[in-house]
Amino acid sequence: MENKTFEELMAELEQVVKELEDKDISLDDAVKKYQLGLELTKKSHQMLKEAEAVIVKEAKEE
Repeated sequence: MENKTFEELMAELEQVVKELEDKDISLDDAVKKYQLGLELTKKSHQMLKEAEAVIVKEAKEE
């Protein structure tokens, strides 16, 4: 997960959500998918915060 782009993380998260919406998913699989979704969300949030920091820094330098 470390080398994925933001767009790749979002696509994977979207796939996880679709799989969780499946009524035939087992509880064990649902829990695993939920945990994966949390990891993807945390990583994408971190990437957004880093991008925001770069933008703010650049804006202050102008």
